Amino acid sequence: MMDLINRVLNFIMPPASLVMLTLAWPTLTFINTCEWLYNTYFNSHQDMENKVVLITGASSGIGEQIAYQYAKRGANLVLVARRENRLRGISENARRLGAPHVLVMAADVVKEDDCRRFINETINYYGRVDHLVNTASLGHTFYFEEATDSNVFPILMDINFWGNVYPTYVALPYLRESNGRIVVNASVENWLPLPRMSLYAAAKSALINFYETLRFEVKDDVGITLATHGWIGTEMTRGKFMVEEGAEMQWKEEREVHVSGGPMEEFAKLIVSGACRGDPYVKYPSWYDIFFLYRIFAPKVLYWTFQFLLTNGGARRTSFIGTGRPLLLEGSPPRRHVGSSVSSQAFQQQKIE
Repeated sequence: MMDLINRVLNFIMPPASLVMLTLAWPTLTFINTCEWLYNTYFNSHQDMENKVVLITGASSGIGEQIAYQYAKRGANLVLVARRENRLRGISENARRLGAPHVLVMAADVVKEDDCRRFINETINYYGRVDHLVNTASLGHTFYFEEATDSNVFPILMDINFWGNVYPTYVALPYLRESNGRIVVNASVENWLPLPRMSLYAAAKSALINFYETLRFEVKDDVGITLATHGWIGTEMTRGKFMVEEGAEMQWKEEREVHVSGGPMEEFAKLIVSGACRGDPYVKYPSWYDIFFLYRIFAPKVLYWTFQFLLTNGGARRTSFIGTGRPLLLEGSPPRRHVGSSVSSQAFQQQKIE
């Protein structure tokens, strides 16, 4: 009997849902527009003056830009990353922009003990934490089968998943006390399939599902803002590509991007504004959402479209990332060819902060 019901629903529900969505679309658009106008011009944003904001992965890129946005709102900052020397320069910039106090701490977010240390030091110094902003992230641009050593796979999961979970786990009791908020830097790849990003997408998908579940567990005690971005061109055109010493693998560190304007700064503004309004989601740009409908209701159409857009006459195109072949960026010196074995320990020394 249940099999018969499922067969009927499989046939009826997809087209029925599309019809209902089409009819409801104008109403939903109107409601969303009104909500945006109210939140932008009438709803009072959370006053961040003298509040405490802890930002992981703050040594560059999106973490750095988020620090500056909170500084402009008068928040006290705690900047956490592996490179303390970079954090000191960013802390000086943040003070000039309006942050009353800035703490910098060198730590590794994939180590629970390090997370306990910087959370405890924050509480000892400020007595509270209001916003925990997790921005540590590591991407890659190689085809899965091009990877020459599977030992680096857990590193991607560690940084993109556990590097968010551990700080959240330790900070959660203090965020409950302050009725605070967790802000998460995610990516549209958590549901939008793109080539050369399989492991990164899997980690981001796990991250999103973790926080969506946590949202129900903490209820109204702690807010959660999930920020997802699509393709931010400066990550590839102005970012760094790194070849790990002794490895036949190249990696892109998302936050190894030094920009003072454009999409990165705009995304940071949206994240901080959304977090201060209490928005559950921040999306940049929002038009990526249309692909989600295809993913749910017409996955074959999405697959065919991507196959058409991402292929060139059936020939496979590769950026040589992960193939062991050197990649020369404009203005960069030639790289020597590196060996074929990956040193996971060495990789961890230079991974994303």
